[in-house]
Amino acid sequence: MTDAELVRQTLAGAPAAYEELVRRWAGRVTALCHAKIGCAAHADDLAQDALLRAYRSLQSLVEPEKFGAWLCRIALHTCLSWLKNKQRTQVPFSVLGADQNPEDYLSSGDSVDEEHEDALDRLKKEVAALPESYREVLLLYYHQDVTYRDLAEMLGVSPATVNSRLTKARNLLRERMNQCRK
Repeated sequence: MTDAELVRQTLAGAPAAYEELVRRWAGRVTALCHAKIGCAAHADDLAQDALLRAYRSLQSLVEPEKFGAWLCRIALHTCLSWLKNKQRTQVPFSVLGADQNPEDYLSSGDSVDEEHEDALDRLKKEVAALPESYREVLLLYYHQDVTYRDLAEMLGVSPATVNSRLTKARNLLRERMNQCRK
């Protein structure tokens, strides 16, 4: 059954059809949110919020066959709103009292393979430091196994642009990771 058919069924009063849409799209929406905000802990909440917003405004979807792209735009707007709100509410470490140490708030975990963990942490930091358009396409492609065509539709770009962004992201990561080894 296509997304468009599930949308029509949902609008006709079958909530189970929307459950299927959620199963199909939740992973991609979560990956998109993670790519946008760079924080896995908040990505799940934002993805759920986007899916709920989509359900509540499903009747406004003019072309049910474009549900995926429409849902991704809702997720992107949800993330942008969250980021704007976060900027207004961030509290700098400078407001901590003199007897408080910022490192007290960081968890320290012992690792069996510290070298592997260090490399993985470094890779995560480098991915997070990529320009948003590269980070977004990289995370969606590798974490959600999304095709170039699907990515292009979700992001509103051409498959050639997706290919270009992935290539550039890989090259940037390769360069940055190699600099660390020197």
